[in-house]
Amino acid sequence: MKKSVYFITSAAIIAALYVVLTFLANALGLASMAIQVRFSEALTILALFTPAAIPGLFLGCLISNILIGSVIQDIIFGSLTTLGAAALTYVIGRVIRSRMQEAPSKKSKTVLGILGSVLGSVPPIVGNMLVVPLVLIYAYHFTDPVVFMGHEIHAVYWFYVITVGIGELISCTGLGLLVSFIMRNTKLDLNLSDSLRL
Repeated sequence: MKKSVYFITSAAIIAALYVVLTFLANALGLASMAIQVRFSEALTILALFTPAAIPGLFLGCLISNILIGSVIQDIIFGSLTTLGAAALTYVIGRVIRSRMQEAPSKKSKTVLGILGSVLGSVPPIVGNMLVVPLVLIYAYHFTDPVVFMGHEIHAVYWFYVITVGIGELISCTGLGLLVSFIMRNTKLDLNLSDSLRL
């Protein structure tokens, strides 16, 4: 019973943090449109440490997209992309944790931890790079050629793949590595993974 309460509580806290950070980025004009630097996407790294991040991130994204007024396609596909990415990140975390247990030295464990954090940021980056441009084009009708540095770009999908990728790289890898560093150096990663081991 205690583990399920802890799991639900952790998922709810992650969802709430995701919503608050999305609102902060939205207030600053960073949470939607072509270049999305959602501070909340840094939380995707939490799936490396706990399975509670999977429903937490999904619900946080779902609630955020509803509350900021996203169209239904964005709500559905954005949230499902977050769910899939979180599940893949969790799998990466399990593999890295098992390798860390076998690591012969502290230095090897540190390298594996950094590698895991970088690899853990890949699923949300790639998922959003593939899905968000389609949502922008087909749901928000961003189909006109884009003018960038004085040049008209007609390959709109690929332009959005690049711009979304840049935003996700900043959020998931840049800020995500910071979250991972904090988690590991405060031993929160151990507390989460020990308490919620599945």
